[in-house]
Amino acid sequence: MANILVVGSYVVDLMSRTPHMPSPGETVLGGPFHMGPGGKGGNQAVAAARLGSRVTMLTKVGHDVFGDEALKNFTTENIDTTHVTRHPDEVTGTALIAVDDQRENMIVVAPGACGKITKEDIYKAEQSFKDADIVLVQLETSMEAVETTINLANKLGKPIILNPAPYQDVSQDLLEKIDYITPNETEASLLSGVKVMDEASAREASIKLKERGVNTVLITLGKTGCFVYDGTSEGGIVPAFSVNVVDTTGAGDAFNGAFATFIANGLSLQEAVTRANAVAALAVTKVGTAPAMPFAEEVEKFLAE
Repeated sequence: MANILVVGSYVVDLMSRTPHMPSPGETVLGGPFHMGPGGKGGNQAVAAARLGSRVTMLTKVGHDVFGDEALKNFTTENIDTTHVTRHPDEVTGTALIAVDDQRENMIVVAPGACGKITKEDIYKAEQSFKDADIVLVQLETSMEAVETTINLANKLGKPIILNPAPYQDVSQDLLEKIDYITPNETEASLLSGVKVMDEASAREASIKLKERGVNTVLITLGKTGCFVYDGTSEGGIVPAFSVNVVDTTGAGDAFNGAFATFIANGLSLQEAVTRANAVAALAVTKVGTAPAMPFAEEVEKFLAE
């Protein structure tokens, strides 16, 4: 069983369906409305935990009802909350999500408390870093928290997965310490300077990121699958699974939590990505983010069909 440390965000998802995305100044009648646990860090932690990993979450929430729900949710999902702390002034973060009739989404994140994770918060969790088989981090917190996490994990010799979302500039120094980077097409384009549109451009972008020091590049391409490049071959796409899509919002988080689980359990890169694609496919067949993450038995049944 893998030990995974997730350092990142927890926010409350406030999601509504809309017939189309509103233009500037436009009001659209939508619905239904859903509220639930979210945030890239929280979602990825739930994805990994439901697949059987021992997960420790490091984040920060507010002294409010949403913070209470965060702790309750993590406990329900069997996630270690030792390093889930409460900020004295900031509220728990929120994400405003609109999903249209084409099942595409737009999201505005107000990080709140999880945007105030400090390097001191990270250092206090050093024992959890030492116990981890792999460390998973995103860019939905402060860059100080991200940099400290990567530097400490690297110092302790722990493999690092960076999900560079939402996009922020990442220094050359940090990229050289990353074992696995998991951008989508937009993030890969911004990181590499190559516009990712197809397999050929994904390969070009991956080569650029490899040249910048990243060990293994995984570019998630939605319904196409995931382009995988580790420099030992020309790389290629691991195909996605065909499913009835309901809500794409948590797909990337499902993939990341799953990939962390499978690679930490010793699966090959190809098999870990294939299984992570399956987890992402199952997640988009349900509404929501964390609540939509599949359990291990669902994944095994899906792969056996």
